[in-house]
Amino acid sequence: MKRTDLDLKVADYLKGDKKAFDYIYDVTHKIVYFRILYIVKNKMTAEDLLHDTYIRAMANLANYQQGTNFTAWIVRIGKNLALNHVERYKRETLTDFAEQSYKYGTTETELPYIFDVARKVLTEEEYQIVMMCQVAGYKRREVSAMLDMPVATVTWKNNQALKKLQKHLQEVGQ
Repeated sequence: MKRTDLDLKVADYLKGDKKAFDYIYDVTHKIVYFRILYIVKNKMTAEDLLHDTYIRAMANLANYQQGTNFTAWIVRIGKNLALNHVERYKRETLTDFAEQSYKYGTTETELPYIFDVARKVLTEEEYQIVMMCQVAGYKRREVSAMLDMPVATVTWKNNQALKKLQKHLQEVGQ
């Protein structure tokens, strides 16, 4: 079995090399962020949960089984934190600050229109692939490795998702 650079950096971090965290974060933070964002639908909350994900992951790194998909492991942690957050806060009473958004800064936390449409129109997997390929700038082969699926499948799903978005936008006249 071939060990990836990410696996080597995880092993280095476990041995006490705290600088390895920078590489681990750089390689994985975008996919974790977009998975969390898909669930919580709020940029500020997603950023907070992203930080919580890395704190929890690094604290429990000894539980990670070397040789398995580290990216999938850390994405699962982020997804679980996001789901727990949604469950915990779904009973909150929301206040509409739309009339005075300039006071509360709510426009900054809103997703751009296309992200909102993508979240509504695409499946979770399609959304994740589009966000990673089109927004985060990962190459399809990198997305393929992170999601543990063939490059051709990632390419096909990305293209299908973009066509689905384009068709939806044409239908609504945007």
